[in-house]
Parts: sequence; structure tokens; C-alpha cells
Amino acid sequence: MATVELHNVGKRFGTVQVLRSIDLAVEEGEFLVLVGPSGCGKSTLLRIIAGLDEVDEGDVMIAGTRVNDVAPAKRGIAMVFQSYALYPHMNLYDNMAFGLRRQDKTAAEIDTAVRDAARLLDIEHLLDRRPKALSGGQRQRVAIGRAIVRNPSVFLFDEPLSNLDAALRVRMRYEFAKLHERLGTTTVYVTHDQVEAMTLADRIAILDRGAIQQLGTPEDLYERPATRFVAGFIGSPRMNFIEGTLAKTSEGFAVQASGGTALPVSIDLTAAKPGDPVTLGIRPEHLQLSNEGLVAEVALVEWLGNVRFAYLSTIVSDEPLIMQMTAEVDLSQGQQITVSAPAADCHLFDSDGSAIARSGYDPGTLAA
Repeated sequence: MATVELHNVGKRFGTVQVLRSIDLAVEEGEFLVLVGPSGCGKSTLLRIIAGLDEVDEGDVMIAGTRVNDVAPAKRGIAMVFQSYALYPHMNLYDNMAFGLRRQDKTAAEIDTAVRDAARLLDIEHLLDRRPKALSGGQRQRVAIGRAIVRNPSVFLFDEPLSNLDAALRVRMRYEFAKLHERLGTTTVYVTHDQVEAMTLADRIAILDRGAIQQLGTPEDLYERPATRFVAGFIGSPRMNFIEGTLAKTSEGFAVQASGGTALPVSIDLTAAKPGDPVTLGIRPEHLQLSNEGLVAEVALVEWLGNVRFAYLSTIVSDEPLIMQMTAEVDLSQGQQITVSAPAADCHLFDSDGSAIARSGYDPGTLAA
């Protein structure tokens, strides 16, 4: 195991700044996930750690040693790519052994490493097969096995599950988690899938436009988003957003939205004041039927087996609001309802998109 540190790392492709002043520290044995939309710089950041791309500014440290000028093969890392990149003319054994043979390992050392990795990944019975005879999940295990046999200090994964179908991705997420539990190797994992990030990570770094927007545990990012971007990116279905103005009421404070609708909120007035433009954020599970609040029409009911969602048409948002329906709620398309959300569960963001502190609640901090 080893630590990975990035200090003020920047990267440009021509005139385009892809990464901006990245500071990041990955602890020994940590499973850190880099997540963000396409083009945010997460794969470039991983390639910089691997040594496949050079940095333009800053330093990359692995196990306390600066590795900016160290070749990828000498960094003590092993990388698994989105494509399995297996040699089609070799069987699984030879695919996994190939890198070790180039390191002048003895036949006995190679055999032990390959069979131990195959046993760990439950592919020992497949070692005589060629890649074309395997399923997608089996090929992915071989690619992982090829990394394991190198006994690296750091694993790097670049969207390893994106080529698999939905059911297999769920199973492989479980297998990745169990594998990390067994090996304990420091891992940096890139994905665009926030569900993958939430289920696998010890901590998540959310990137947008080449910068880390927030770094924290899955719980921190879900419950204490530092920005509107983070709030909207983490969570499935997405968070609902309502634009309005902060207003003082007889009972406290509210967000005054379109049509005069007032939605109560809990607010720390050291962070905002009445009259300020704000965005109200409500997660689908916090919207609930109410006697007073926001009038809505049910546009669609989505049934997903174990959970149902109602898509609500309102005057306060061009996008439908999404409400998670509890077991005792039965709504139908076209039905008129009134909804609200507990003030303590509402999120607030200022005109710049930064989270506003509320009574008894501190938002997460922006990454440096």
C-alpha cells in the first residue's frame, strides 16, 4: 500500500486547461472515487497518476516520492482500463502472466502469482480459455487479475464497468468492494456513474471543469453538498430545484417562488438575508403530501418495483418535481395534490451556486 498525493497539479492540451490546481491526498488502503460528467478531467487525472500523461504544473507523489519524471512501469501502480485490452491469441493464463515474464520472474513465481489471483477472482477454471470464449464479466476479471499479479502499491481503475450490462455492473460493484476488502490496496477509481461512486468509495472527489468541487464521504456529499452542482450530481433521482427569493414570514423564513408560493426553510441569517435570490433544493424522498404548500399536478407515476416516483407539474419550475411515494400513498396521473417538505431537510444555494448555512446545519466545504 502507498499514499498518493497531488500538489497544485495542472494540465493543458494546447490552449485548453483540462485540470486546474488539483490538490488531493489519498491515504494508504483508501478507496477513492473520482466522479463527474464527461469532459471534467477525471480520466486525465488518473492518467497523470499513472504517468501516461505528463503534468504541466505541480507534483505527483506516490509513497512520499515525487514521481513526475518516473516511468509508469516504475511507479508501483497497476491500471485497469475501460477496454479489457486482452491479447486475443493468448489464453487467460498467458494474458495474466505476460507482464511478469517481461520482468524476468521465474516460472514458479509466475505460476504462483497467476493461480493465486485467478483463485481470488474465481476464474481458476477458465485459465485455458481465450478471451473470445468469455463473458464480459469474466474478461473484466482477467483484466483485474493481470493487475493483481503485479502486486502493486496502488490500483488505478478507469471506468472498468462501463462496458457491462446493468445487472452485471451491480454484481461487479459487489465484487470490487469485496476485492478491496481482501487486498486493502490503495485504489483510485474513475467513473461517471454516481451510483458506483456512492456504493464503492471510502471518499469521493467530484470534478467539474477541471477542478475538484467537493471531497468527502458518500454520506457527506449526499447530505451536505457544498454546491448546487454537487447536490444535483449526487443522488438518483436528482435533487429538485426551485428558484426564488428568501423572505421573512410570521413563522420564520421561506423561499418565495413563482405565483406567490412560499416554502418554509430553516436559515442562518449570517449567511443570507431576506430579498436575496436563492435556489431551494429538495430531495425526492423529502417531498410529501400536505394540506398547504405547493400545488401540483401528477404528470407521471413511475413504478420501479420496490419504489415509485411521481413526476409533478408545477408553476414554480419548468422541470417536473420528483417525489418518492411511500407505500401508503397512491397517486394517479392528472391528480391535483399539494406537497411540502420539512424545513430541516431543505437545502439552500446562493446566486453563485454555493450552499448556504442553515440553522443547525453546516454545508460541506469546497475542495481547496
